[in-house]
Formats: sequence, structure tokens, C-alpha cells
Amino acid sequence: MDQAAKHKPYGDLGIIALKSFREMGAEVDARVRARRRESGLFGEDDIPSTFLVKTDEVRFSNGEGKVKLTNTVRGKDIYVLCDVGNYSCTYDMYGFRNHMGPDEHFQDIKRTLSAIAGKSRRITVIMPRLYASRQHRRKSRESLDCAMALQELERLGVTSVITFDVHDNNIQNAIPLGSFENLYPTYDMVRALLSREKDLALEKGRTLVISPDTGAMDRAIYYSGVLGTDIGLFYKRRDLRTVINGSNPIITHEYMGRPVEGMDVLIVDDMIASGESVLDIAAELKARNAKRIFVAATFAMFTEGLGKFNEYYERGLFTRVYSTNLTYIPPEAMSAPWFKIVDMSNFLSKLIDTLNCDESVAPLKDATAIIKDLLEDSYGLHSAVPQA
Repeated sequence: MDQAAKHKPYGDLGIIALKSFREMGAEVDARVRARRRESGLFGEDDIPSTFLVKTDEVRFSNGEGKVKLTNTVRGKDIYVLCDVGNYSCTYDMYGFRNHMGPDEHFQDIKRTLSAIAGKSRRITVIMPRLYASRQHRRKSRESLDCAMALQELERLGVTSVITFDVHDNNIQNAIPLGSFENLYPTYDMVRALLSREKDLALEKGRTLVISPDTGAMDRAIYYSGVLGTDIGLFYKRRDLRTVINGSNPIITHEYMGRPVEGMDVLIVDDMIASGESVLDIAAELKARNAKRIFVAATFAMFTEGLGKFNEYYERGLFTRVYSTNLTYIPPEAMSAPWFKIVDMSNFLSKLIDTLNCDESVAPLKDATAIIKDLLEDSYGLHSAVPQA
């Protein structure tokens, strides 16, 4: 089979970027078209001026809404992109300005699927921050939101759900007959870190990867393996008798690992919510005479604002925070001297192009080989790396 035949699309490509992901969606669309032109496998007639399917997301004054498609989707291979964490999306309701939350964004995904009405050939939902992912398992008499949401999408005709750095990958068991892909931005994160921090020495005894809790240990092990560094762990001691904002407050962080004195430290996690935990750990590391402290998180939400981050940065308690643009980042964070964005639009364009051509995404799921090449180019390093 020749390369052109192998790269034949499963169906005409259609990208629906909802309001929460519109800016990123436009960038992804442009990159997909550029990728296909550069490949030489598509004629000009096969590359339209845009793959975007226009939508009109209507909100009524009482808060109800609807989604209307202004282009046909019949027979198309549709990719619905939504950022359920984009609180910058607003609408007027009963005379006041309301910010959209995850529930409303997820409802708009369902409205979009309803508007498609079974006319497309295939539907893939790309939700970088999986809806209700922290409510993924039941511990007592409580809701099981994430599993219910995935089953709803399956019933509405979604063939595949794609997300990033999900809180617990076992949630895919809620839809055992559906396709669920959990991807990681590890390569893009490492590339951004190496390109910005030119003097970062990736070797044992000089740089240390830290897991902020036991749940993030697998991620930290992968980073330490791929970078060839040692690893450390902080254990969160919580007050199990008290619940504040839905969780037990942290009493203290206990460190387990080699001494950090004089070493650069990379804290890796899936998300920064309020940032209290990661900042407390940064302070603990500085108290142990760590040299520089970097933070790498897939999602940076800053739910309590940037005040404490600015304060800790001014005090020299951390050097930089790296996070992706897979969820909304407030402008004040984007302009902060301590924050660096990791652009994922190229990765998403490659993902959509690959899936539309019905090819395997395995090379995108395991970044081990390309990270090895990156380290070889940057440092001449080429060590054994565990599989992701």
C-alpha cells in the first residue's frame, strides 16, 4: 500500500470548536491544513479553507440555551472540542453576568451532539480536562458524575472520548465498549522546559523530580526515568475529621527521598487548583536548601487567584511554573514573569489528522522515543527510559 492510500481520510473532516475552545480550535484547524499541504498527500481540492463547522451557541435570558449548527455535518468525521474549565465564557441571565462552569460546558457538548442528530459518520469528543474527573469513584453515598457523563456521551452517539492526564485512567471502565484515550503532554512539557531553562543539568545529584503526593508517583517516575534523575515524594497528612471545600485539609507535607540541598527540583503534577499544595511543597523544599524549583502541571486553574503565587515568587520560593493551554489560562497568569505556557495546538492537530486518516495514535501516546531524541540533541544524553 502506498503512502497516499494509507493516509486516506475515514471521512470528510469536520472540527466543532465550542465557544470554550474557539481560539485554540482556530489554531488547530490552521495547523491541520498546513500539515496536509506539507505532506504532499492531499490535493488542493482536498484541503478546504477551513475544517471548522460553525456553531451558534444561544443563551436565553433565563439561562436556558441551545446549539445550532450553521454548516452541514452529513457524512463527516466530526471532532468536538470543548474546555469544560473555561470560566471566561459568560452570558446574561436575569440581568446579571454569569460565568459558565463545567456543568454548562458539558451541557453544550450534549446540545451539539443533539444538533448533529446522527447525521455524521463518526463523532469524537476531545475534552482535555475530563468533565467531573475528580468525582470518578464512589466512597460513600455520593454521586458518580464522571462515569455517568461518559455513559451519556456514549448513548448520544460518541464513538471516542479523548482526554489528557485524567485523574484516574480506570474511569474508562464506565464505557467498556467505547474508545477512551488518555494522553499526556510529557514531550511538549520537556521540550518547553529544556528550551527555556538552558542551564538545567539533567543528571543524578544535580536535578531531582518530586511527586507532590502518592497519587502522582507514576507520573514522577516516568519523568525521572526519561530525564535520568533521582526522585522524591511528599506525603500529605490530612485532617480526616474535617471537610473544607469538598476535601480534607492538609495538616503537613512529609518528605521521603534523598537530600535536596543545592539541587534543582522539578515538581510534576496533573493540575494546579488553588496551588496551596504545590506552594507549600516549594516552601518545604526551600527550607531544605533546594536551589531552584520548577513546577510542571498539565492544567493550571488558579482557582484562588495569583496572589499567593506572586508572593512566593517574590520571596524566591520557586522559579517557574509550566502548564499547557489545554484549559483556560487567565491573562494575568500569561503575563506573569514566573509562568510559561506549553502550546499543545500542534499536538492536537497531529492527533486529529492521524485519527481522521484512521491511523494508530500509539506513537502519540508513548513519547519515550522522541524524548530520547530530544535529550540526545540537547545534552547528548541517551539513557534507558521506562515505557509510558
